[in-house]
Amino acid sequence: MRPLRVEYCGEWYTVEPGRTFGIGRESDLTIDDNPYLHRTFLTLSSEFGLWWLSNVGQLLSATVSDATGSVQAWVAPGAKLPLVFQTVHVMFSAGATTYDFAVHAEEDFYNTSLTARPVDGGTTILPVTLTTSQRLLVVALAEHVLAQPSAGRATVPSSAEAAARLGWSMTTFNRKLDNVCEKLDKIGVDGLRGGRGRLATNRRARLVEYAVATRLVSADDLPLLDRAAEERPEPSS
Repeated sequence: MRPLRVEYCGEWYTVEPGRTFGIGRESDLTIDDNPYLHRTFLTLSSEFGLWWLSNVGQLLSATVSDATGSVQAWVAPGAKLPLVFQTVHVMFSAGATTYDFAVHAEEDFYNTSLTARPVDGGTTILPVTLTTSQRLLVVALAEHVLAQPSAGRATVPSSAEAAARLGWSMTTFNRKLDNVCEKLDKIGVDGLRGGRGRLATNRRARLVEYAVATRLVSADDLPLLDRAAEERPEPSS
């Protein structure tokens, strides 16, 4: 097997076969001194002729996608995932900060595309369609992540900060956030359902991870925020 190459914040790390490479607060790849981050959260290792990403933490989960965003998986604590694509993007959140890094393999793995062609020759497209206001909400939450020049770290704004960025009331923002999360939950996206012990911060972070990883929104959508602000009516005096 050939080594893996990991890219984070403009720096490159080499992962050799036969040893375990740790990623976390105090690991081979030290992500950050964020106290919400496990000392070792994820590991990369070779086994059975494949490279594996394992979640060895107890609380945090990671979102993994291929280079196109058409294949996405949620790696919960205790789970492991074989890396079968030449480039894999990994995103996760600890507290209010979202992190992402890329794993590059030299082997010729599978290629993917954003559409699937059934045997009858038709085309099946990605099933998620956002309304204009729903897209604005997601872009506002993902703005700092999308504005990064390379993989690294960014904060996810609070609901109040995102609502202010959009010029919405908190009632409007929360209603639209509920609608987006419900829409994605219905197609099987994990981690967006509210419940006991699940904070709103986690839901916002998970939405950002999924939207960026699957290319539901991209840096090309950032001008929508300024355009919406320009079109917003001036407050009456």
